[in-house]
Amino acid sequence: MALEFTDANFQQEVIESDKLSVVDFWAEWCGPCRAIGPVIEELAKEYEGKVKIGKVNVDVNPNVSVNYGITSIPAILFIKGGKIVDKQIGAVPKNVLDKKIQANM
Repeated sequence: MALEFTDANFQQEVIESDKLSVVDFWAEWCGPCRAIGPVIEELAKEYEGKVKIGKVNVDVNPNVSVNYGITSIPAILFIKGGKIVDKQIGAVPKNVLDKKIQANM
């Protein structure tokens, strides 16, 4: 299951992690966000223990969203060593995200 990243735990869970983190910025009211949700869940299961995959609800966690300049959702950031190594804006097929994960692990 995908992790829940928040303003409170983002620093510890993502920035300080030694693993690649895949962070899906989303909101309940966003259709494309709901469409990509199951893909994020599948990837979380497949990469469990190897990659941290989670979601940030932009309506509930405005600080992280503002810090990363999130203006369009879904926005998926690939963060490793505290730095953004890749990103994807908009809903895309699973294989696109899978390739980005493989490239950045």
